[in-house]
This record gives sequence, C-alpha cells and structure tokens, in this order.
Amino acid sequence: MKPYAESCAQNRDPILAVLRKEFADRKRVLEIASGTGQHAVYFGEALPHLSWQTSELPQHHAGIQAWLNEARLPNVHPPLALDINAAEWAVKPVDAVFNANTAHIVSWPAVERMFAHIGRVLESGGLLCLYGPFNYNGHFTAASNARFDAWLKERDPLSGIRDFEALNRLAEAQQMHLRHDYSMPANNHTLVWKRR
Repeated sequence: MKPYAESCAQNRDPILAVLRKEFADRKRVLEIASGTGQHAVYFGEALPHLSWQTSELPQHHAGIQAWLNEARLPNVHPPLALDINAAEWAVKPVDAVFNANTAHIVSWPAVERMFAHIGRVLESGGLLCLYGPFNYNGHFTAASNARFDAWLKERDPLSGIRDFEALNRLAEAQQMHLRHDYSMPANNHTLVWKRR
C-alpha cells in the first residue's frame, strides 16, 4: 500500500503554481526528503521538462517507489539514499533544489548541514525552493503556527518553526540571495533563493 499524507494533497497545487514559474527554465531538480513520494509524481507529471530526482532515508524508499511504480513517469527517478546529517552527499550537480516541510522537523544543526550540502550540489545560477511555515522577526505569522510549534517541541524539543532571517543567513553563506518569498495557503511560504 502506498503511503499517503493529507498535507501533500492539500498543498500540491499552490506549490505547483510557484514551481511552474520558478522552474520553467530548469532541467535537473533534486528533491530533498521526498517523504511519501506524492509531490514527486504530481510535480513530475505536471512539469515533464524536469528531470526530478527523489531522495530520502532508506526506510522510506519502498513507499516512494510504490508511487513511482504506479505513475511510471520517465522523468522522475528512484530515490537516492540521502541523510542531511551525513558528511557527504553522493549527488550530481543540479540547477534546482526543492524541499517541503523539513526545516521545522529536524534540529537546527541539521538545517545548517542541509544548507551546506545544498551549497555544494547547486550549480551557479541554480534555484532553491523551500516550502513550509516560517517566523518573521521572531514572531509567528498566525496563532495556528504558534500551536503547531508547541506541538512540534512537545514531540521533539530540537524541532520548531524557523526564523526566515536565520534561514536567509544560511542561504547567503552559500552565495544564494533571496529571489522571491511567496505567501501560501495555511500560513505557509515558499522561499526561493538563487545561487550567485
């Protein structure tokens, strides 16, 4: 049975609208933490000009592969074993990176390592699209995000909604400058950085 995340079904169309615009001239996308695989097949089918590389921890590969087997898309590739905490990533250079809903799940040192890895695999002029809930100037954008943050910290004290400004500093340290900040439904955002 394929894994299923309700949030993927709810957010896929607003994210796709951003990717249609931002990834129109891209060729090779690395999706970090593909989760269930739902996003990969939905975006891969809608954006056939992209070579979409899925990635995840090995224990999630079977679920992603179940989605890929059903969709049979020539441009969406089986998942790479990728751990953001690993010392190295066995990934070829790409001109785009996509990630949804990871920064608030993992620890802050893991977020720092993820950005450092992205800096190594993203080509000059490449784009990073990061989707999720973010704080601005240290404040929650909605009461629902504050409740979500409390729930996250109860589950794992090292997790939590991240400040945009802190993420932007990590991006700038990897020669990426903010290109767009898209307001999304359910108090989320899609941040798009471009590598100099």
